[in-house]
Amino acid sequence: MNERRNGLKYSDAGVDIDAGNRLVDRIKPHIRATRRAGADGEIGGFGGLFDLRAAGFEDPVLVAANDGVGTKLKVAIEAGLHDTVGIDLVAMCVNDLLVQGAEPLFFLDYLATGKLDVDQGEAIVAGIARGCVDAGCALIGGETAEMPGMYSGGDYDLAGFAVGAAERGALLPSGDIGAGDVLLGLASSGVHSNGFSLVRRIVETADLAWDAPAPFDADMTLAEALLVPTRIYVRPVLKAIRETGAIKGLVHITGGGFPENIPRVLPDGVCAELDLDSISPSPVFGWLARTGGVETTEMLRTFNCGIGMVAIVGAERANAVSEALTAAGESVIELGRLEARENDPGVRYKGSLSL
Repeated sequence: MNERRNGLKYSDAGVDIDAGNRLVDRIKPHIRATRRAGADGEIGGFGGLFDLRAAGFEDPVLVAANDGVGTKLKVAIEAGLHDTVGIDLVAMCVNDLLVQGAEPLFFLDYLATGKLDVDQGEAIVAGIARGCVDAGCALIGGETAEMPGMYSGGDYDLAGFAVGAAERGALLPSGDIGAGDVLLGLASSGVHSNGFSLVRRIVETADLAWDAPAPFDADMTLAEALLVPTRIYVRPVLKAIRETGAIKGLVHITGGGFPENIPRVLPDGVCAELDLDSISPSPVFGWLARTGGVETTEMLRTFNCGIGMVAIVGAERANAVSEALTAAGESVIELGRLEARENDPGVRYKGSLSL
């Protein structure tokens, strides 16, 4: 007869419920800082609530998006810097809502790890909260999953879920995008959150440590320079949309770069002609291209190359929109124009990228 074993606890299997409770207590102040009209509840329930009427909407259409941070997380994990990837997580979701013309309303996060580190978890969620404050959306809930055996070596993963709204009839892109429209490019803050598998391969090729001075920015370590968070465009772009009423479409430049993302909002028979001479890529892109021997076409389809968001406007309103965006804090260039398309690709180039 087998002797019965007694005394096993969940913690013996690698899951620390008490650590999870401590994390919840630690992150509550960060979450409270994200409150906005429509969301003022406490976390801890089984779901988050949002009141659309209290947020000021009359006949809204809801818009939802979810995303992650990709292998940029490996840089954060290996460098031990966890306080900005939460901003990236929010940015990747809310910028996608923005291109639909939607105002981000609320956000939920998912953090999965092999072993919960309360300090690390708080740093991550604090970053998420900062991103939510920047985007004007409330962090109304989330999930932390401790899964020993699924993740090892301090690894963790993040996913984010955002919901926004726009009044019916105000969604983007509009139906009048056509040849002659101007493309305005809004500067990125750096690599943002795409292409990091290639970034990490280039760093490996260069045989650089994460705490080494960045070859393209002597004031920062390599990890700090690469972990500069994705720019959140929500407040300035929504302000320009509402002030001018002239933005016909928006493009978030993420994975796939210009050639994959811009055609997603263009009607049939139209292509984008981009003037590469107009772009002044930040030094990180030149370093990546030179160190990795990456061709310009590959750079353009992998990275944002200095432009994180593109606005499509009628030629007669381009100056007004550019001025509104600049006044709201954006760095804006005239990136190109839309042209009639026959057998052209969705995006064609003139000039050259200064890498």
